[in-house]
Amino acid sequence: MDAAACGCGIVGPPPCRGRPFPTPFPLHALYWNEMTNDIQDGIRAFFKGEIKDDADTLAKFSRDASLFEVRPTLVLSPKDTDDLKQLVRFVSKEKSSHPELSLTGRSAGTDMGGGPLTESVVLDFISHFNHFSIDEAALTATVEPGVYYHDFEKETGPKHISYPSYPASKAIAAFGGIVMNNAGGEKALRYGQTRDYVLEVKMILSDGNEYVFRKLSRAELEAKMKQQDFEGELYRKMYKLVTENHDEIEKERPHTSKNSAGYALWRIWDKQADTFDLAQLFVGSQGTLGLFAEAKLQLVKDTPHRKLVALFMRSWDDLPAVVNAVLPLKPESMETFDDNTLKLGLRFMPEIAKKAHENLLRFAARFLPEAWIGVEMLGLPKLIVLAEFAEDTKEELDSKCIAAVQALKKFPAYARILEDGPESEKYWIMRRESFNLLRQHVAGKQTAPFIDDFAVLPEKMPEFLPKLLKVLKDAGIAANIAGHAGDGNYHIIPLMDLTKESERAKIVPAAEKIYSLIGEYGGTITAEHNDGIIRTPFLPKMFSPRTLELFAEAKSILDPQGIFNPGKKIGGTLEYLQAHIKAK
Repeated sequence: MDAAACGCGIVGPPPCRGRPFPTPFPLHALYWNEMTNDIQDGIRAFFKGEIKDDADTLAKFSRDASLFEVRPTLVLSPKDTDDLKQLVRFVSKEKSSHPELSLTGRSAGTDMGGGPLTESVVLDFISHFNHFSIDEAALTATVEPGVYYHDFEKETGPKHISYPSYPASKAIAAFGGIVMNNAGGEKALRYGQTRDYVLEVKMILSDGNEYVFRKLSRAELEAKMKQQDFEGELYRKMYKLVTENHDEIEKERPHTSKNSAGYALWRIWDKQADTFDLAQLFVGSQGTLGLFAEAKLQLVKDTPHRKLVALFMRSWDDLPAVVNAVLPLKPESMETFDDNTLKLGLRFMPEIAKKAHENLLRFAARFLPEAWIGVEMLGLPKLIVLAEFAEDTKEELDSKCIAAVQALKKFPAYARILEDGPESEKYWIMRRESFNLLRQHVAGKQTAPFIDDFAVLPEKMPEFLPKLLKVLKDAGIAANIAGHAGDGNYHIIPLMDLTKESERAKIVPAAEKIYSLIGEYGGTITAEHNDGIIRTPFLPKMFSPRTLELFAEAKSILDPQGIFNPGKKIGGTLEYLQAHIKAK
């Protein structure tokens, strides 16, 4: 490729190799710095928020919770939607002169796939887009992308209402990631994913204007398509795409209960109801189609009575049968974690007790019944399954918990019914904090989340899981396992020494085999964490070539210049992935 084909205008070896600069070159760095000064001067002319390019800020925004490090050129904290509109218009105008220029939104920075990482411009939504309001009577809320879930929960909790599709990382997550990744965590088994609760979204699109997207009737859709403007053209093109390719789209619809891979084209047009909802396209789009400014969400009333049935198992072998035995009782959630996670929790119990706002001795004493179970089992359980039941009456709740214990008696395991409150919360804290504990405390190794979010139908797990674990064992990769057993959605977090090239070299070959296996079993490569840098190159393992073309067409319709978060969903490569694995 020559300089002209590359598009960077540099004489000499093309540094970008057709993608956003995976390898720095001194000459290109000089060009990039000069370009950045020009860009900053242009932005300062209209931008009301903060503009930062100091070393500490760039280092902070170079990482999220993934295994990647990608250094941005500029970090902007937009003050309001006017800043966003002006930015998009500015980048659109400058794009032909500076093809490297793009905008990538970032909220809490807890993404595990590299979704908010870029070598161009990062938009920090936490600083100013952190407002929300709650309509208790209508059971709705409006949220901006920088709202932390824990701040939102402080307001909804006393009102006994909630947004149910929160991630396990709810203590550190924000709504930008929740909406743009289509999050779905502990309660997804009963309540579904984020897209089931988004009533409308406000997006800044590539023309620099803000639009509201929601479900439309046929008459409303026809009115939109008659508009002779950007919005009308958008609706006409997307309607044509999903209707003319309806059979292909339906054939490729994932059959798992959760999915965040690709663009949800199958959720836009409901042929039977004849409704059209482009909000479904934006939810889970990872900021690749526009800038997310606000969402209106449906809330639910809290169920007043709840208990936890904890099951302690000697092996993984019976897990699929256990799940199938409990699911008919309709638990609100069904989670699991392995003995490695349990050992980690016991080892760092002082920190977990602090999270639970408990005295260490009192908190440890709550595990005495489990200690006795350990004696009877002659050691720690290999697996713990948590089935939480929530009902409107105490009688119905007790009946379901007793029925669950009865259904589980045929398995070689130990079951306990735990009351709601501290007795149950100790396990939820351990489950929610497991990834953070791994990140912070395993000496000499790092969490390497590259197969962290697959889902396969629970009934296929007896065949599937041993094959997956064999791939890891053959590769010499140790891992912790936790996840949403009722959905067949597991989070496998390898622990690796990424300072060693030999360890980093294991990632892509293992991922190739495991994502191929997931495709063979009709699963999804990402149920709720999204594609990002880590999974975009593997989307062909899950979708047909034609469906991938449709994804690219949708991206082209919404973002013809490639302004928004490039390399995610569309255009990601294994070369870029490998070049940006952090070595420490």
